[in-house]
Amino acid sequence: MEDLIVTHYLTIPASELQAVYSRSGGPGGQNVNKVNTKATLIWDLNQTQALYPTTLTRLQALAASRITDEGLLKIHCQVHREQPRNLQACRDLLRGLVLEALKPVVVRKETKPSAGARRRRLSDKKLTGEKKRGRNERWE
Repeated sequence: MEDLIVTHYLTIPASELQAVYSRSGGPGGQNVNKVNTKATLIWDLNQTQALYPTTLTRLQALAASRITDEGLLKIHCQVHREQPRNLQACRDLLRGLVLEALKPVVVRKETKPSAGARRRRLSDKKLTGEKKRGRNERWE
């Protein structure tokens, strides 16, 4: 297996990735019962040197359902009929997860509504109240 290039400055070494194949439940006709086409890509997050600790923490939060108790990130793919295509789909999914974890967290800045927005909100509330009060008046 070759290194997984995520960006021009981040590469996951092939020595940290492991591919395991098993029987697939997906398409394949008679081959489903004979050929191991389902690919599982395993990456030990506890032993990796490829990511900074902050990125690793974000990746663990993003992929929490895919991480085992031992800290192994497992990605399964059984969409295609061939091992190499399923492995490539796993690698693409891992690349996408790492790219998402690389994005910086944007902290929301609290803002106050403008004076005009407050005025419009209050005038709308008054109009709604007047409309409802007008419904209670009896016609004689």
